[in-house]
Amino acid sequence: MKEEIDQFERNKVWNLVPKPSDASIVGTKWVFKNKLNEFGQVVRNKARLVAQGYSHQEGIDYDETFVHVARFEFIRILLAFVAHKGFRLFQMDVKSVFLKGYISEEVYVK
Repeated sequence: MKEEIDQFERNKVWNLVPKPSDASIVGTKWVFKNKLNEFGQVVRNKARLVAQGYSHQEGIDYDETFVHVARFEFIRILLAFVAHKGFRLFQMDVKSVFLKGYISEEVYVK
């Protein structure tokens, strides 16, 4: 949990403010997961703070949503190209990349 909070602080994505009386506030909850190795042994405990966005209504609380997701066809083409050219391919996981997005609205969470 500390690692997740540290990501928020490092990226300066929030400010602590008093609760506005007229604002819609998004709830949050902690989600915990055990990462296992190939033998089924726990090697790491992960915690993520997630928004409880299910209570919001389109057009009132938000207008649109968008998530960057690679299509399966693109991944197959990329792998075929890499194999054909004999390139080496590496995987990279970027933690907290979602914190780099910009929004024009004010969002209040608790």
